[in-house]
Amino acid sequence: MSSEAPARLRVTQTETAPLPDGRRITRWTFGAPGGVTAEVLDLGARLEALHAPDRDGHRANVVLGAGHVAELLGPAAYFGATVGRYANRVARGLLPLDGTVHRLATQDTGHTLHGGPDGYATRLWDGEPVREADRVGVRLRLHSPDGDQGFPGALTAEVGYLLDAHGELTIEYRATTDAPTVVNLTNHAYFNLAGEGNGTVLDHLLRVDASGYLPVDDELIPLGPVEPVAGTPFDLREPRTLGDRFALPHPQLGPAGSGYDHNWVLDGTGLRTAAVLTDPASGRRLECRTTEPGLQVYSGNLFDGSVTGRSGRPYRAYAGVALETQHFPDSPNRPDYPSTVLRPGEEYRSTTVYRFTTES
Repeated sequence: MSSEAPARLRVTQTETAPLPDGRRITRWTFGAPGGVTAEVLDLGARLEALHAPDRDGHRANVVLGAGHVAELLGPAAYFGATVGRYANRVARGLLPLDGTVHRLATQDTGHTLHGGPDGYATRLWDGEPVREADRVGVRLRLHSPDGDQGFPGALTAEVGYLLDAHGELTIEYRATTDAPTVVNLTNHAYFNLAGEGNGTVLDHLLRVDASGYLPVDDELIPLGPVEPVAGTPFDLREPRTLGDRFALPHPQLGPAGSGYDHNWVLDGTGLRTAAVLTDPASGRRLECRTTEPGLQVYSGNLFDGSVTGRSGRPYRAYAGVALETQHFPDSPNRPDYPSTVLRPGEEYRSTTVYRFTTES
């Protein structure tokens, strides 16, 4: 690692207001002045803000975030957070592994969501600034003990946020364990490329490079086999306007509240393009690349105004869209899905890249 970053790239560290329980939050701000800059909190290893220019060079924060820190332990707990130990849902909180069924902590739904009610989004991670030859950012670590939220094995997790001068934010995940467990980490940022608090994403165009998706039941648990997207509102192999997709009649748009909260089964392997999100009005374009097999798209259908953003405006339905790169929901109970098991001596590795550009 280089001891000096390029002059254009900077990283600074500050403290925010304390949480209601007295814990102090640290913020790292990094990037290129006048270009893309990011803000990350140690609470939940959270991407709190991401400022990007539009086609005319006007910068705006394109990530939803809470205007009051107390909301980060309530209705905004997942906003921008690193969620785990298992992102998405584990049905009924039952985790079968090597002949033993582990009972995980569950939410009011009776299922385990994003690692349980006291998952990684609620924790203070240990962070340190990173200055490389062509990137700056922060790397954060968390020790999760054996039995944490019911998960077996002590896990050491690490996430790095690294931004270069070209507007490319790389998120790198690593994890090791001392006993067999499951791991599925993702970032839960909600994007609005028109700017945080600036209307809805219904006019955004979304492309997802996936030929299949996972239909869900009324509790958003996958029904089982992968279904083709062809002929459904889930066919995003060409850019489609979100509002137009949601207006199409299809029973799978109902469980999530008239929109998406589904996993797309991505085409290809390795680090490849998963999705492209575009705001025609501002010209901002976000390309998402990942090594993960799936992409959970949640379009904020159930936002009800209970979270007020940094803009001072409440977030209502469709205020942002999450592009969660991950393994499939409920994989521990679906042997036909890609495995999420991690064993001692192995290292969990995952990479997601968000690249910002503009269109005329």
